[in-house]
Amino acid sequence: MLPYISVMIRELNERSRTILRLVVESYLETGEPVGSRTISRVPGMGLSAASIRNVMQDLEEVGFLEAPHTSAGRQPTQSGLRFYVDGLMSLGNLSSEERARIEAECRATGRNVAEVFEQAGMLLSGLSSCASLVMAPKSDRPVRHVSFVGLSHGRVLVVLVNEDGLVENRIMEVPADLPQSSLESAANYLNEKIRGQTFEEARKRILAEIAEHRTQLDVLTEDLVSRGVSLKLAGAGRGHLIIRGTARLFEDVRAVQDLENARNLLEALESQETMLKLLESAAGAEGVQVFIGTENRFFANAGCSMVLSPVLQKGDGSSGKGETVIGAVGVIGPTRINYGRIVPMVDYTSRVIGEILGYPA
Repeated sequence: MLPYISVMIRELNERSRTILRLVVESYLETGEPVGSRTISRVPGMGLSAASIRNVMQDLEEVGFLEAPHTSAGRQPTQSGLRFYVDGLMSLGNLSSEERARIEAECRATGRNVAEVFEQAGMLLSGLSSCASLVMAPKSDRPVRHVSFVGLSHGRVLVVLVNEDGLVENRIMEVPADLPQSSLESAANYLNEKIRGQTFEEARKRILAEIAEHRTQLDVLTEDLVSRGVSLKLAGAGRGHLIIRGTARLFEDVRAVQDLENARNLLEALESQETMLKLLESAAGAEGVQVFIGTENRFFANAGCSMVLSPVLQKGDGSSGKGETVIGAVGVIGPTRINYGRIVPMVDYTSRVIGEILGYPA
């Protein structure tokens, strides 16, 4: 908790806390500014609209509320949301049905590590109605398949699938007139040479064959293969990023600003290198973390929040080490996400994954 937030929590009286909590919760539910008359109608409030308006003005002066329009009600600022999350929020309990669904879908038999994380991402996106972020553990498994998919405007999507089912995508610039036959020949050559080996193992051998002119490929195809195996993959030496449900970011857009925020967020999510750095730095902390608005420099212009929880591996006891972070799961969406519901959801999912993979739950 930020120090100044802690001081303010101690200084606010019970009436101010109650009104702030009600304003925030109404805003999170509706996305609309909240007026004093609305709060006065809450059962058991016992205060006039005028009295509530005075308190809301005080909360605005300390930076917890703001009035987006002169005649409108008030909505929480980023500081107000942080205050709420750290000191006023009541965590909801997951229903028995939700817990059962999380466990059942993550525990489905026959899934390897990559599939467990993949399923967790799809599950969190569906339950939260937001985008999900998953950092699966690094894998050095051999490659199963490579393909080149032609895109528009001289670009090719390189798709690499390993034996654990992890998929790595990279976009590569190519000559605009590159024929489809070159894409097919390059893929066939790579699949013959790379199958059963890790990407790094195959890379060295393929580049050596190209340097010695032993590929029997035409110039265009040989160049495509050379640049394809020289791509820097996001998962090299680190985890693999899985993002699901980005379309959900546009489902509840209410204003032009919301649309612009969603577009900015989508652009940030598409930078896998940036996202991996973010997840790696955030997942190293203990327990569930909540990043609101500009607290996360990667999303400073996206008007969003992220809830993230690490997945832990238990030490073997002989080395004296405790738990080690092997991955992370999280949810990202607009700043008015339902924190009280999503925080326990992300926390429970990370614990279930840990238990499935033989780690402490």
